[in-house]
Amino acid sequence: MEPVKVIELKKSIFEANDRDADNLRGELKARGVFLLNLMSAPGSGKTTTLIQTINRLKDKIRIAVMEADIDSDVDAIKIKEATGVESIQLHTGGMCHLDAEMTRQGLGGLQLGQTCISNQPDLVILENVGNLVCPAEFDTGAVKNAMILSVPEGHDKPLKYPLMFSVCDVVVINKIDVMPYFDFDLEKCKEYIHMRNPKATVIPVCAKTGEGIDAFAEWLLTQVKNWKS
Repeated sequence: MEPVKVIELKKSIFEANDRDADNLRGELKARGVFLLNLMSAPGSGKTTTLIQTINRLKDKIRIAVMEADIDSDVDAIKIKEATGVESIQLHTGGMCHLDAEMTRQGLGGLQLGQTCISNQPDLVILENVGNLVCPAEFDTGAVKNAMILSVPEGHDKPLKYPLMFSVCDVVVINKIDVMPYFDFDLEKCKEYIHMRNPKATVIPVCAKTGEGIDAFAEWLLTQVKNWKS
């Protein structure tokens, strides 16, 4: 009897997506557009952190936002009302992540390539679907990956979700104002993050009060300027 043929679909899908993501990065580089992929679990405070950050940067650089969710347009409306920047909603049709092609379609909704370069955003922020597993597996074509970990989730999350922390260039630890009420060890969390990714930048913030947001905004502004130079 002949051996059963095994087709590695997952590997094939990832390889094709990685090629598409590299091509997308090249296209964005040519247009001078920096794409940030922002990931986290649901309820970590992604949208609130974005609002605080965008309001610190929008007078310095042009910004647009893509909000990804399985359904609803709540976050896109919230971003637009709170910041005034262009914000569009991406519905994933039940999928718990975005890949490079889906990101490309979203960028098409911002009409990149259809307007003159001088009027295009310097920074596009993709707020990925709230999930600590699937989004980390797919390269979206972003220049940098960021994630938000909230204090109530616990300081041991880097041990439980290693891929998410290993692919992120910056980890924002949100809701530090409630640390006294949770068994959360900030230094231990930093240690675990650097076990997964020694080069990751870690920035503690409180999106509700704005504490630490300036540091994240400055990090992001520096990345955008370096990309465009």
